[in-house]
Amino acid sequence: MGSQKHVFLLLSVLLILNSLLFSGADEDHYYEFILQETEITKLCSTKTILTVNGSFPGPQIRVRRGDTVYVNVHNQGRSAVSFDWQGVEDPVDGSNELIQPGKNFTYEIELDDEIGTLWWHARSAWAKATVHGAFVILPAADEEYPFPTPTSDQIIIFGEWFRQELTEANETIAAGQADGYTINGHLGETYGCSNDTTYLLEVAYEGLYLLRLINAVANETMVFAIGQHSFTTVGQNATYAQRSFSTSLTLAPGQTLDVLLGANQNVGQYYITAQPSSGRHNTTGVLQYLTSTGV
Repeated sequence: MGSQKHVFLLLSVLLILNSLLFSGADEDHYYEFILQETEITKLCSTKTILTVNGSFPGPQIRVRRGDTVYVNVHNQGRSAVSFDWQGVEDPVDGSNELIQPGKNFTYEIELDDEIGTLWWHARSAWAKATVHGAFVILPAADEEYPFPTPTSDQIIIFGEWFRQELTEANETIAAGQADGYTINGHLGETYGCSNDTTYLLEVAYEGLYLLRLINAVANETMVFAIGQHSFTTVGQNATYAQRSFSTSLTLAPGQTLDVLLGANQNVGQYYITAQPSSGRHNTTGVLQYLTSTGV
């Protein structure tokens, strides 16, 4: 009887140790990306673009530090496409693999010390303009942010829009200046088309928000600001950064920034602006407070 108690006690200890050992274990994540032709209306006209899962920008990947990600890409489009996982430290097998129409390929992405915000995109310029999305890497399960914990995080992707359809045959168009710029796929109010939508960022008074900014514009530095609000930069290109403070942010092509935004102004609406360094267009969004100050 005594020996049975010892065996039971030993098994209990082993179970507890096993639970502690693997509570923060790395995980595997699986995503299905469907490349497809999609009709979208912007700038008062409708055209066909290449998308992932029918959306522009494409779906986000959200995992933790040290995880492994499997992305199975099904090409239902008309052209061969390959993907780039920008900022991932370890080489990704098949990064130069051209996925032919009607075929699929699974990328295996092993994360190491990356933390914060990266992005994925098609390699060719014509496809990259519409085939891209956020790659969010959260702290591991047993880690915390080295800054105040945000109320939530929000992805903001700066993109570009061309009136003409982009294909392999006219890829040089994508290397030129766009006809418009977008915030999460929204052109805003400045282009004069009634069917264009405006990006809306809703916040609660006194909330703290981690904005994950991605400049997916190929050839323009983008300047981002929110009226009467300031930012604290805490990360860039999937690494933590020394904190800095500013009222506007400048992102080079392909750059990502993680910034804290304190919702501490009078309740109301404030303009969000994203402007290319060339100054050709000014894209707007709206920050909307959801609750009152009680004043």
